[in-house]
Amino acid sequence: MYVLDSGTLLDDVFASLTLKRKLEQGRITAAELPGVVVGRVAKADRATVQRAIDAAAEAAPAWGAFPLDVRVQRLGALLHDRLAERAEEIAEILVQEGHPRMLAEWQVSGMLECFGPESVSFYRSQMLQEFHRGERRLQVRRVPDGVVCLNPPQNAPLSSALLGVTSVMGGNALIVRAPRSGPLGVMYVMQEIVAPALDEIGAPPGTLNVVCGDPGPMLSAWLSSPDVDDIMYFGSSENGTKFEARCLAEGKKPILELAGNDVVSVWKDADIDLAAEALTESFYGSGQLCMIPNQVVVHPDVADELVAALVREVGHIRPGYPGEPDVLLTPVLRNEKFFACLDDARAKGAELACGGHAMQLDESRDPHGIFLEPTVIVVRGLADARDIEAVAHETFFPLLPVIVAEPAPDAELLERFVDFVNSNAYGLRNSLWAKDPEVVDRFLARVGNGGLVKVNDSHIGFLPCLPTHGGTGLTGGVFGEANYPILRTTHLQGVSVSTGSRPRDAVFGAWRTLRETRTP
Repeated sequence: MYVLDSGTLLDDVFASLTLKRKLEQGRITAAELPGVVVGRVAKADRATVQRAIDAAAEAAPAWGAFPLDVRVQRLGALLHDRLAERAEEIAEILVQEGHPRMLAEWQVSGMLECFGPESVSFYRSQMLQEFHRGERRLQVRRVPDGVVCLNPPQNAPLSSALLGVTSVMGGNALIVRAPRSGPLGVMYVMQEIVAPALDEIGAPPGTLNVVCGDPGPMLSAWLSSPDVDDIMYFGSSENGTKFEARCLAEGKKPILELAGNDVVSVWKDADIDLAAEALTESFYGSGQLCMIPNQVVVHPDVADELVAALVREVGHIRPGYPGEPDVLLTPVLRNEKFFACLDDARAKGAELACGGHAMQLDESRDPHGIFLEPTVIVVRGLADARDIEAVAHETFFPLLPVIVAEPAPDAELLERFVDFVNSNAYGLRNSLWAKDPEVVDRFLARVGNGGLVKVNDSHIGFLPCLPTHGGTGLTGGVFGEANYPILRTTHLQGVSVSTGSRPRDAVFGAWRTLRETRTP
């Protein structure tokens, strides 16, 4: 599988795709395209896929028996330090694969938080708790599931694969499928950073396995193997819920990362300028990120002010080559769904505040352009908002609905905000912008939807200890929650170690003691 420099894609998208196809068919060689091919990765055949499963199954028991402090704290520190040393290289590979530089750097910063000392300390605290009662030492610990397989998304394979590495810290052996569309970053970071760190602490061969291949056959091989325990699956909600059923039928634990449709709530006392700045994150990567704001619910008293501020902020978001320093928009190769969604919204009464067109690299409007203008629509009223496709479902392009709530007393209106957020069929992240502590406390007490809630903060910014992925509903399936892979790929186990207890006392002693303490 060949990776072409992302700049060539923007120069001529169809010619670049044709070149990639010819390379992979063997009709031309990389030597004939100097400066165009940035990497290549071998595609695994069926036997190689099986070898990875066999190696992981052999390694898992030995690796799971390693001391917890070695697996979590020492490995975490090694990974953090090596990622920091190679941060510029990793960001450059992401740029070559098509990620705008600012978003590439954002992803690398998230990786560093994932393995930072505060996060690693939190993981360690969750893996083992110990208590003492009399002559007994009691433990509540998490035990590795065994062999974990990870199928990352095409839009963020490198960072998603690194997230999965925390399952290795939990004592599991890991198999990662590098996607055919963007395998280079995954292979690079696993081979140059993760594998050497595992070697340094003496992890057995097979603890980490990375193969590139077609998703269908590889997922089927994982599902049919008796050696595979868990599968982390990234994809659409429609495909993910079907895959969940297949996992359960085969006795596998499904860990799903599906669509998001995040709600940002803006109360009447919010800092409007900062809220608008955070809402522009909806357009980062042209909306092709699962964890961005997908819709806004705003108090009617500040709706016009928010829309005006948002439109001003949107004007700074532009297309360009990935390597340019201030580019945030990426190509949208198939934009017919964008226009269908926009037409649906306008037909149902939504008002266009800005955007709504395709454009070229120089921002000139062109129906054949591969970029889309950041688009804001205004929806009047919560009652029928979810009749609009762009509100009901994740859109995955730069279209942000601002829903203006109907006027009502504030206490009643806050309940409507909360009910609207909780009734979202998806549940990745939610945000609130409000200054009144009572409003914040009520919102946090009532909102149970999603794996992460942020108040007066960036919607997508990374923070230590808090999850980056995971959610409820159509985002995470029936077992959905905040996704810490080190926890999701392990299971709770209670342990009691006694220096010599009398069994009969263990069974009947508590009752006898109770009677004795109650006797006058």
